[in-house]
Amino acid sequence: MADEALLRLLSWTSPSFPVGAFTYSHGLETAADEGRIADAATLADWLDGLLRHGAARNDGILAAAAWQAREAVALASLNDLALALCPSRERHLESAGQGKAFAAAIRAAWPEAVPAWPASGDLAYPVAYGSACGRAGIPLGAALEALAHGFVANLVSAAIRLGVVGQTGGLRVLAGTVPAVREIAAFAATATLDDLGGAAQQSDVAALRHETLYSRLFRS
Repeated sequence: MADEALLRLLSWTSPSFPVGAFTYSHGLETAADEGRIADAATLADWLDGLLRHGAARNDGILAAAAWQAREAVALASLNDLALALCPSRERHLESAGQGKAFAAAIRAAWPEAVPAWPASGDLAYPVAYGSACGRAGIPLGAALEALAHGFVANLVSAAIRLGVVGQTGGLRVLAGTVPAVREIAAFAATATLDDLGGAAQQSDVAALRHETLYSRLFRS
């Protein structure tokens, strides 16, 4: 990877990049509140399921398709599909909120990397991210690994703030996700939209229940 592309990728997937990822838990807050996630082992199992069978898997496939798309019509159609796959109101907010913020940051600081995003309406995060990476010349494999790693890293951070694990335990869990992150990124790089789908029902139900959770730290 060229130095400039690497630095862009590091910037765009940094925890400090202003997409507001830290405000979302992807239903993990509900799972912790209900005792489904209570320690490092249960957190690791939860993340592995999301990578292999949940939203992280689909996000990789959508990002890969967006990386390859160049025309506005194709990106708009892909964006509609990505938003339709969100199984709850808060999941939709999570994807669309981050997608909008990501696009605003790219437009402001890297205008040459702006692809043919839809001119109005919501923009799904994996579509915004994947298409910008393609436009900026960031290799697909690296982009997908960084996307999946950022996904689990944000949830580990949420688990730490919820008191599920400590800093050291969270780092161990994050390190343990590396094989699955690389596996799902490699799969997504050669997948098609026909491969979209999931079986992370507990995560989806947790996202729905989060809408009525009595006391909340996170928006999803």
